[in-house]
Amino acid sequence: MDITLTSLETEHSELLRAKISSQINSEGGWIPFSRFMEMALYEPAMGYYSAGAHKLGSGGDFTTAPELSPLFGAAICSTLLPVLEGFKAQGLPTQILEFGAGTGKLASSILTRLHDLDFSLDRYDILEISPDLAQRQKEHISKTVDQLNSSTQCDWLKALPQNFKGVILANEVIDAIPCDAIVYQNGFWYWYGVALNDGKLIWKTGSPVEQDLLPESLLSASFSESYVTELHAPANDWMRQVARNLDSGLFLTFDYGFPEGEYYHPQRLEGTLMAHHRHHAIQDPFYLPGLCDITTHVEWSQIARSALTENADDVYLTNQAAYLLDAGIGDIALEIGDPSNPETFLPISNSLQKLLSEAEMGELFKAFAFSKNLDSLLPGYTLEDLPGLRGRNRL
Repeated sequence: MDITLTSLETEHSELLRAKISSQINSEGGWIPFSRFMEMALYEPAMGYYSAGAHKLGSGGDFTTAPELSPLFGAAICSTLLPVLEGFKAQGLPTQILEFGAGTGKLASSILTRLHDLDFSLDRYDILEISPDLAQRQKEHISKTVDQLNSSTQCDWLKALPQNFKGVILANEVIDAIPCDAIVYQNGFWYWYGVALNDGKLIWKTGSPVEQDLLPESLLSASFSESYVTELHAPANDWMRQVARNLDSGLFLTFDYGFPEGEYYHPQRLEGTLMAHHRHHAIQDPFYLPGLCDITTHVEWSQIARSALTENADDVYLTNQAAYLLDAGIGDIALEIGDPSNPETFLPISNSLQKLLSEAEMGELFKAFAFSKNLDSLLPGYTLEDLPGLRGRNRL
């Protein structure tokens, strides 16, 4: 793998590596992987998401669905519109809150589609921890709002509002929440953390994992010696916080992952942790700290349970292709493009292929949703009545 760094990039990564090493030494020579991942991604002015690196799109480290095509956001509007219309019918503000809005393209495509559908949204707010991405979002979304001559108000928030009424969105957010690694040795599960060997970051086994922290799948199946996987307490805590603060409305997220039985399959020997740098997939999460994105697949079963513990009314999970097709992405593509004109329709077709293909994003990426007090907004509705969520794979 040929990755050429500038002197500033090398210095940046080495400074963060030194800070992580100092943290390890201060804690007796070992830290849990979640602490390493938190520092690598979010250490102020040094972590991947807090240091100003160019992260998204063809020139960044990875490409998300909204970057591929505005059709993704347009299709989501099929699900959101009935909920938003329910708020408007009751004389309530119509608002969307997005976590981690990337470059702002999802927000722009949603605002554009709602405008085309003649729906006036009151607010589109964003909760973003990356300063440089927040700046890119402001520039991109402001341009869209101006072009649409829209009255929608957009603000960048520091914290999740309490008693929120509306729609909450998160695209590829949960995969970047720090997780813990564990390893199976001699018939027991142990924390698998980070230590130093001659100044190099290495994996090292820690203390046994408390039994009550292990999901049923890890207690009931047989695993090979040195089988490695992840636990997701911070992601589950985040999901409970979101569900707790959503008073009424809809939560919708997209991310790659598996339900519990598939996530903890005995043949998944090395877990799901992965690093990304300039569209390279990297197995070693300790490679170039501060310059690489580090992600883990989402374990959807526990995410669903977490929402339900905070009184979510219903939860839903399906693959991205099934969701987008039910949301009408094919019809929307025909609205904006002419199949008889290859020059204009071929890019649309190519983006659809990536969003829907089982070999691309269609199967691995999932759509997860939950509702809360939705029946008061849409009498007689359940979650699976909404376009995109109808009749498929309720958990």
